[in-house]
Amino acid sequence: MASYEKLHEWGMTPREAVELQRSLRERVRLAPLKKKVRTVAGCDISFNKFSPVVWAGVVVVSLPSLEVIEEVGVVSETKFPYVSGLLSFREAPSVLEAWSKLKTEPDAVMFDGQGIAHPRRIGIASHVGLMLDRPTFGCAKSVLVGKYEEPAEERGSWSPMIDPKNGETVGAALRTKTRTNPIYVSPGHLIDLAGAIELTLACDGGYRQPEPTRRAHNLVNAIRRGEGSVTRSLFD
Repeated sequence: MASYEKLHEWGMTPREAVELQRSLRERVRLAPLKKKVRTVAGCDISFNKFSPVVWAGVVVVSLPSLEVIEEVGVVSETKFPYVSGLLSFREAPSVLEAWSKLKTEPDAVMFDGQGIAHPRRIGIASHVGLMLDRPTFGCAKSVLVGKYEEPAEERGSWSPMIDPKNGETVGAALRTKTRTNPIYVSPGHLIDLAGAIELTLACDGGYRQPEPTRRAHNLVNAIRRGEGSVTRSLFD
């Protein structure tokens, strides 16, 4: 089973969560990838703002084929409220629950969310990355922090996302499909921006959203509809 380090408890107030984020951000490390990535896990979460129910899915694909190796989904409940900038406290426990059910150990992990493109530089990809101790990055469909110039229309074009408060580059607006809105990529932990962009483009299935998180999104929606099995593995 895939393992992770439990760095802290999840029962806390939003004020305590902000203080924890400020502490954890000092542990985030951005650096070039140390080895070739052969498997990527995509993570996606779904919930309603006013309901405690959380649906989470993790789908592992191989590179370069993008064949699905394993997928795990869970349905759980959260006690943490919906607060912008603190969504990892609402989402991460369910992701980690699904992660712990994996039989594979993915080389890198992609989140439908933010890495350091976050007000305190610790979105879910950075937060959970510290626990997984492996390269993690965010591929979000919307911007939380950062201003950018529109990249060229061709697939693979990108422009830096800059935090206007301090001029720091926190991610990239990346065109994953020609003449389609960009995806917002940000490194989470143990990867740099160049590596995150490269992996995002390597996970191209012909859609705007990269295949790992796209398939995780489809899995979560299927679970919400009560369709299909929660877990599936090539190792079964």
